[in-house]
Amino acid sequence: MANRKQIKFGAALHGVGGNVSGWRHPNVLADASVNFEQYKRWTHKAEEGKLDFIFIADGLYINEKSIPHFLNRFEPIALLSALASQSSKIGLVGTLSTTYSEPFTVARQFGTIDKISGGRAGWNIVTSPLEGTASNFNNKEHPEHDLRYEIAAEYLEVTRGLWDSWEDDAFVRNKETGVFFDPEKLHTLNHQGRFFSVRGPLNIARSPQGRPVIFQAGSSEVGKSFASREADAIFTGHETIEDAVAFYNDVKERAQAFGRSPDDVLVFPGIGPIVGATEEEAERKYREVAELVTIEKALDHLGRFFEHHDFSQYPLDEPFPDIGELGRNSFQSGTDKIKADAKANNWTLREVALRAATRRSEFVGTPAQVADLIQKWFEAGAADGFILFEAVPGGLEDFVDHVVPILQERGLFRKEYESDTLRGNLGLPFPENRYAQAKSVLSSQGGDKR
Repeated sequence: MANRKQIKFGAALHGVGGNVSGWRHPNVLADASVNFEQYKRWTHKAEEGKLDFIFIADGLYINEKSIPHFLNRFEPIALLSALASQSSKIGLVGTLSTTYSEPFTVARQFGTIDKISGGRAGWNIVTSPLEGTASNFNNKEHPEHDLRYEIAAEYLEVTRGLWDSWEDDAFVRNKETGVFFDPEKLHTLNHQGRFFSVRGPLNIARSPQGRPVIFQAGSSEVGKSFASREADAIFTGHETIEDAVAFYNDVKERAQAFGRSPDDVLVFPGIGPIVGATEEEAERKYREVAELVTIEKALDHLGRFFEHHDFSQYPLDEPFPDIGELGRNSFQSGTDKIKADAKANNWTLREVALRAATRRSEFVGTPAQVADLIQKWFEAGAADGFILFEAVPGGLEDFVDHVVPILQERGLFRKEYESDTLRGNLGLPFPENRYAQAKSVLSSQGGDKR
């Protein structure tokens, strides 16, 4: 098991980037979102830096105002399957919706990546916030926010059950006796629930890490409860260390209330480090990207979080408009925060839009300054690790080349991988097959193992 006193890192590979105009930067490949060679380079760099995992985000609905990366990008399952053959140690994490997919298919897809990679797969569970998504899946109505989490809970119950279809040693493959598998170690799920009816069994065995690592990013009240109960790792985002510590303590306490060890739920705030040889160089890198954004594009980007609301109808330099409950059924925690911050700081619509379009974290400066801040957050109990978003072109390379060595020298980050599996490198416990575990308990009590 990995050293839990060290920081964990994941890298979000985000094509042309999350900035609405970042693709225009001279150092960005304009087709990066569908350029497999670029994804290979990023994966090799992240593995060179001994990062725990790469992460591929996803969405299922676009319109003409979506950011360029969303308009034309790879599907995560296919991309991660390809990247599995281009790597050997780093984890492979992808987003897939529980609202617009089927448990059996998803269990099989992630089970396959897990087998191909030797136990390095991770699933970032999302419930799909955008209401327009329903129009792409023959759905009449997008489920309400809390209902989507109820669906997700049963969905995960089904996929975990399917991943346990086979005990770890079920496949005998004895050519002399003709026994391919032990039938007593094959289990049919026969799930009948409120949302799903799935018989099983799954037609792929467990991987060396047992099953894929579960990631989740909910920050609403129901989202935090779901993540604390079900997830192995939680993605989150906070602008201040105080907010990050409060969130960290909250989800750890919730996990404990659900009967889990708080150490088995890892918290990963997202940060966009910008590294320069000097503070001035780091600030220049940020400005180069920020100045590419027009106010029109910033308004389009802001609108996405509020169900693609048209903000161009409001005065730019007056206080952020009162839009009522808009956004509550999409990115609930994020839109609540935008509205609350705008009101508390009396920000204009222009200020809110530009802040949203080119977010600036405090992780900006020299390699030592960025390393200092990461250490400060980690030691303050604000994070178990961090998910790195590329705020400027070359951000991942700068981080691996200049910040990682400092953290390694301080003993805060590994110099070599501890395990061949994602679960092992994250220091998470191996999940025993439920049927094998039940047999073991019965055997220890003197019962019939069958």
